[in-house]
Amino acid sequence: MATEPRGAQSHPYIPNSEPSVQRGMLQEIGADSIDDFFECIPNDLRLNAPLRMPEPICSEAALKRRFEDTASKNRSVNKVISFLGGGCWHHYVPASCDEINGRSEFLTAYAGDPYEDHGRFQALFEYESMMAELLEMDVVNVPTYDGAQAAGTALRMASRITGRKKVLVPELMGADRLKVISTYLHPQIDVVTVKSARRTLTLDMDDLRSKLDGSVAAVFFENPAFLGVIEPNGEKISDAAHSVGAMSVVWADPSSLGVLKPPSKYGADIACGDIQPLGIHMYFGGGRGGYIASSDEERFVMEYPSRLFGIAPTSHGEWGFGDVAWERTSFAKRESAKEFVGTSAALWGITAGVYLATMGPQGMADLGTGIMLRSSYLSREMSKIPGVEIATGSPFFKEFPVTFEGRRVKEINKALMERGIYGGHDLSPDYPSLGNAALYCVNEMMTRADMDALTSALSEIMRGQGGMCS
Repeated sequence: MATEPRGAQSHPYIPNSEPSVQRGMLQEIGADSIDDFFECIPNDLRLNAPLRMPEPICSEAALKRRFEDTASKNRSVNKVISFLGGGCWHHYVPASCDEINGRSEFLTAYAGDPYEDHGRFQALFEYESMMAELLEMDVVNVPTYDGAQAAGTALRMASRITGRKKVLVPELMGADRLKVISTYLHPQIDVVTVKSARRTLTLDMDDLRSKLDGSVAAVFFENPAFLGVIEPNGEKISDAAHSVGAMSVVWADPSSLGVLKPPSKYGADIACGDIQPLGIHMYFGGGRGGYIASSDEERFVMEYPSRLFGIAPTSHGEWGFGDVAWERTSFAKRESAKEFVGTSAALWGITAGVYLATMGPQGMADLGTGIMLRSSYLSREMSKIPGVEIATGSPFFKEFPVTFEGRRVKEINKALMERGIYGGHDLSPDYPSLGNAALYCVNEMMTRADMDALTSALSEIMRGQGGMCS
């Protein structure tokens, strides 16, 4: 006879936690205890104690109050001035984006098929078309989970096309992005880092050329880079990659493409990135979706594991929207797929499409121009503060690294927080070669008053006035 489940108690958050329900389930399958299912796990690896769960809150009103009290402890970017970036940015989200992505026909934008999902397919086709126009490429996929996965997939595509098993990436690329790429490519593809020039923080061309050979599938670089610097040698990097039969894969921030050339204009074979800047809230880390783009060549198209939507005339003189080369996708091939992309972030693709349609070409140009003007102003004002130095001599977009003399970033950020300001992203743990550095982000949400408040606060902090740890 089944025994009482160990530590059993009913909990409103845990399905089937009622002891009598658990006893009935155990009897049905002939088990004496829930512990029977975990006998294969060595005892020294088990918790062997109840989880420290809070007492159940059975009232909906009480539960709502608990969550509201907890949420009130957060200090969102709507309540403070924020200079944080580093991969998730506080761009303005037009009301149209929230209105349309909350509609019932889009809210569960999972997959569907062309016979019942006409509106969703068309919306994603329009997103792909506008992204292709922005990138000046022919083919764009339905979004992957995020930009890091898009980068990993783009590099796997390059490896399959070239038949090679090594990729070169910048040593100063986004640390989290590098971890995702390295994990996603392991163990079939080796990831080798290329040095960065010390002052400009751009790719070291001599080191790149020394590592290029016939085993390299692709050279990957970011433009703008994670540290915000604009890579001036994009065409030279692509030419160097092509000279040994490798591909050029470029990560591009779509919010920069109203003022910077798209990767296709300096030799990129595949472009990739994250669409979070395009009308998607930060949501405590994203709101994320990754794009991949290429030319409309069979060697590229047939290596996309994710869905591509196209348009074609119907027999009734209308336009229809559906999958392009469905048979190549991981959804169709399943266990024999070249790689598996899982559930797409299609809702964010629709949202980004609404954003691009709202902004238009002039809006994207105005966005990029405004960001560059603001970041130029802030960097100039910060560089006037004794002990503060802009850590690159290169032009940059939206973000730039700053070093502090005699003050730890952690201490500075704590003092800034006391003044209602989120300081820059602390770079010192991931990029020790930069010294005591932080990455400051400026976008269209910033006012001159916001930036002046930062420089005034930093001036006080660097002089050791108030709110500074000894």
